Amino acid sequence: MRSFWRHLRAQPIGFASLIVVLLLALAGVLAPLLSPGDPNALGNDALQPPGAAHWLGTDDLGRDVLGGIIYGIRISLPVGILSAAAALLVGGGIGAIAGARGGWTDAAVMRVSEMFQVIPAFILAAVIAALSGPGEWQVIVVIAALSWPQPARVMRGEVIRLRQLDHVQAVRCLGIPEHRILLGEILPNALAPVLAVGALIVGTAILLEASLAFLGLSNPDVVSWGRMLNVGQRFLFQAWWLSVFPGLTIVVTVLAFNLGGDAVAAALDPASKP
Repeated sequence: MRSFWRHLRAQPIGFASLIVVLLLALAGVLAPLLSPGDPNALGNDALQPPGAAHWLGTDDLGRDVLGGIIYGIRISLPVGILSAAAALLVGGGIGAIAGARGGWTDAAVMRVSEMFQVIPAFILAAVIAALSGPGEWQVIVVIAALSWPQPARVMRGEVIRLRQLDHVQAVRCLGIPEHRILLGEILPNALAPVLAVGALIVGTAILLEASLAFLGLSNPDVVSWGRMLNVGQRFLFQAWWLSVFPGLTIVVTVLAFNLGGDAVAAALDPASKP
């Protein structure tokens, strides 16, 4: 752990990105304290620009923009993290089995993964949301189902590469079973690039959830960044803050996850350690 934190702190941009992610998560947990009251409650100060009373202004119904952004964290971050976790768990396991067994198992997994990769995620998510009704769990399931091929292919490639290395061959010569070699020697060393893919999936999930909310395919009773953008585009030239601040929040969040994931992957990479 000391080596991990030392290499992580040696990457200032990645380390700062992880701090941004932690601050966002903390703001989502403390949302009732940071922005007391109902974020959907109507106010009397409609379309007020940023100022002392409302730091990021208000929308056409008098709702505080900052409060909406804070409560929107409770939707975007869980959707992104749960989608990525499910995709990594399923894809990483399938990729590890395909790389370790090879043969027809490997070929079948790769053909199935190619089939999933050509399915347009946004169109499928929009169709499912329109047919089954709005909901975050539908988005999570769709993203996880369509994103598992990415970590699966990365994990497969790493397993195939690592199982040929000298230290793995030496362990195999000791008579240790293959499943123990896979779990103890290969998977820990293959984890770093898969985590980087997981960070990209988080960003993709956040963008997909915001896109569905922007099109009105999300729960209207839930505050989300995409729904705030939907409101803001109607007042783009009259109230610029309604679009700028939620949009910047999405950009910063996705960028923080991508850069932070790269930093974690580099810190976990055994090749970067002396």
